[in-house]
Amino acid sequence: MTAEGSQRTGGAAQEPVGDLVQRASQQLSQLVREEMRLAQAEMTQKGKRFGKGGGLFGGAGLMGVLTLQALVATGIAALSLVLDVWAAALIVTAALAVVTALMALVGKQQISKASPPAPEQTMDSVKADVAEIKEKAQR
Repeated sequence: MTAEGSQRTGGAAQEPVGDLVQRASQQLSQLVREEMRLAQAEMTQKGKRFGKGGGLFGGAGLMGVLTLQALVATGIAALSLVLDVWAAALIVTAALAVVTALMALVGKQQISKASPPAPEQTMDSVKADVAEIKEKAQR
């Protein structure tokens, strides 16, 4: 009984191999689950940015069509009426063009913030975990 008691008082260095393997397996599966949650959260965030950027690009396309329509109306007004009407139409066209440019710029920024569409933080974290496990396994 004293041999068994002294074996248990030695601490973690004296734990049975089966217990160590079981604990390592549990910790590894918990680590994998946490990494998957991190990847899911990161991809959700990037998906939202792609959605915003795509919506803004769609809005910019619509505004571009409206700008072309206003430009056509400006040309018609310039040919058929006096300066006052086409000047007003030209001002509206310029305002639509500015809105279009701003929407396209903001949409481009949103798309570039979401790129590349990969969970980079999670991949870096997994690489660090693998390196840590390899280092511990060599000891």
